[in-house]
Amino acid sequence: MKFVLAHDKDQSMKRSRFSEEQIIGILKEHEAGVSVADLCRKHGVSDASIYKWKAKFGGMEVSEAKRLKALEDENTRLKRLLADAMLDNVALKDLLGKKW
Repeated sequence: MKFVLAHDKDQSMKRSRFSEEQIIGILKEHEAGVSVADLCRKHGVSDASIYKWKAKFGGMEVSEAKRLKALEDENTRLKRLLADAMLDNVALKDLLGKKW
């Protein structure tokens, strides 16, 4: 079993230049009738970004989006901890020389 971990946050995830508040604001503009093309020009983003945000944050309030982000961050942290523990477990089993 082989595990690959990205210990550097820059390698594992691309950081958005927009906060949850800004993204929700952009989506609210779209809900108010502003076209995706106009939003792209105004905010300097691609239409793919707007549609991705709409799928992820559509209909949310800022507090809900912040909670979602916090849960995603916690989930990522816990996955890393689990992977590290699994690697430690494999290493300890190898040291003990037992076949499991």
